[in-house]
Amino acid sequence: MSQQFDVVVIGGGPAGYICAIRAAQLGMKTACIDAWQNAAGKPSLGGTCVNVGCIPSKALLESSEAWEKLHHEYQKHGISVEGANFDVAQMHKRKDDIVKNLTGGVLQLFKGNDIAFFHGTGKLNANNSIEFSGVDGSSETLEGKHIVVATGSKPVDIPVAPLDGNRIVDNEGALQFDEVPKTLGVIGGGVIGLELGSVWRRLGAEVTVIEAMDDFLFIADSQIQREAQRTFKKQGMDIKLGARVTGAKAGKKDVAVNFETKDGADHIRVEKLIVCVGRRPNTDGLVGTAELELDERGFVVVDGENRTNLPSVYAIGDVVRGPMLAHKGMEEGVKVAEIIAGKAGHVNYDTIPSVIYTWPEIAWVGKTEQQVKDEAIPYRVGAATFMANGRAKAMEAAQGTVKIIAHEETDEVLGVHIIGPNASELIQESVSVMEFQGSSEDIARTMHAHPTLSEVVHEASLAVDERPLHGLAKKRR
Repeated sequence: MSQQFDVVVIGGGPAGYICAIRAAQLGMKTACIDAWQNAAGKPSLGGTCVNVGCIPSKALLESSEAWEKLHHEYQKHGISVEGANFDVAQMHKRKDDIVKNLTGGVLQLFKGNDIAFFHGTGKLNANNSIEFSGVDGSSETLEGKHIVVATGSKPVDIPVAPLDGNRIVDNEGALQFDEVPKTLGVIGGGVIGLELGSVWRRLGAEVTVIEAMDDFLFIADSQIQREAQRTFKKQGMDIKLGARVTGAKAGKKDVAVNFETKDGADHIRVEKLIVCVGRRPNTDGLVGTAELELDERGFVVVDGENRTNLPSVYAIGDVVRGPMLAHKGMEEGVKVAEIIAGKAGHVNYDTIPSVIYTWPEIAWVGKTEQQVKDEAIPYRVGAATFMANGRAKAMEAAQGTVKIIAHEETDEVLGVHIIGPNASELIQESVSVMEFQGSSEDIARTMHAHPTLSEVVHEASLAVDERPLHGLAKKRR
């Protein structure tokens, strides 16, 4: 006899586990299916983000940043350390302990919210039936009045650079290097490639980034692109743009990478090669007898409320349209749980922040200047640098820019772009302002504590109206 639930969530990543928790909070009998497991074969909830993505990469970024500061910054503070050593194994242990703590925490949240957890995979069949296959070989049928697909995404493989799990790896493999490679190649100059490249560069690797696009970080605002490219090159990253990889072959000691540029054929040899060319929806093995609609790229087709073509079946997170970001998936999880419960679940897709956790950090929300131009929207721009900011100077981090784009007539904030210290935290003020359709004047009239990094956001808002206080105005007002 099948087990019956009000809500069954397939997938326990950020989108899935948040949806399950919110559904349970709203009084619905809830189940969640997830197959992730740790080295001991125990459940490891949290999906790609917690297990091999957002969390472990940030742990390594913190460790490597501490090492770099020790060598290049602390002397300015009067701190000197002789004979310092770096233990890669301890760095990984710290990372793994953080992951273990967080994944275990999700399981405890499930227990505390009376969510039934099924360790394995789920196949969607007709009539809201799910064929569950446990990692232990067990199987049973689950039925849900409502089903939520939250199966996430997986790295894109490219035939010209086949993974071997040793010399040529994806982002998961790049989190496990047991020693710092002397030379490292990264195919893909996006968020993941830049973050992983930064980790190993700080620890001593010579890093070459091979990006097929002609523009560096093409998804970001052009001003931020240029500043970021200059900064990373100054840090020692060799960034090759407009470079299309034609082949990569692993040998015993290194990898031969061939690529084409506008100048013709070129090549490099590196000890390790990371392939970071994007991610694709994880719908493999998801559909059984149910006629779930997928698009040409494998994404589950949904409407504005994340409903699929099947009655009472929803889909959220990386497996549907929109940016593949954990926080976007989390908010969709809450939204769908509330819609199922008859409430007004909602996500504003125009105010989703994006962050790159390099040094300096890069963050943005809303439209770029090019997008505003393309849409023929009248606009004004205000920008301020961290160069004159007292807190940034005290932190030895007086580098970067805040740029605010506002509607010329209404002054509504249309986009905010930051490269600089703690950009990941600074962007949230702008997200809140935009959520309430606030103006640059609203930011300008809001008192910001001194000395703080957030004062640069305040200064940029003043610059929109050509009245900055820590920079020269274009004209007197």
